[in-house]
Amino acid sequence: MKDIQRLQHTAWECKYHIVFIPKYRRKALFTALRKELGPVFRELARRQSWRVEEGHLRSDHVHMLVSIPPKYAVAAIVGDLKGKSAIPIARTYRGQERNFTGEHFWARGDFVSTVGADEQAVREYIRNQDQEDIRLDQLKLFK
Repeated sequence: MKDIQRLQHTAWECKYHIVFIPKYRRKALFTALRKELGPVFRELARRQSWRVEEGHLRSDHVHMLVSIPPKYAVAAIVGDLKGKSAIPIARTYRGQERNFTGEHFWARGDFVSTVGADEQAVREYIRNQDQEDIRLDQLKLFK
């Protein structure tokens, strides 16, 4: 499943598994936003010439498999994802049309892992995250 992208003088395949959370893991608010954030993330990716290959929005975190051209830094892409997706959240749920100073929806940290030969395993992990979280929650009941 080699998906080699090409630019004029470059051939590349750079895929990353990215995980980040809303500040304080706000489950109640984030659950309401899940349906709206998918299209927001895909639109951001389309505008900036990278792709969301796979994604899953859980009740308290986001898993994404993204394909990023080598000319972009991964940290810059994650920063754009978090910063620019917070604007529609503030507009829709906070009633603010502009002046977003001090608005923080996403937590400061994130997890990024390069995806190489194990791309299929990462895709399966992202798809099956619901079942794994349910299984782990059930194991906590017996402690």
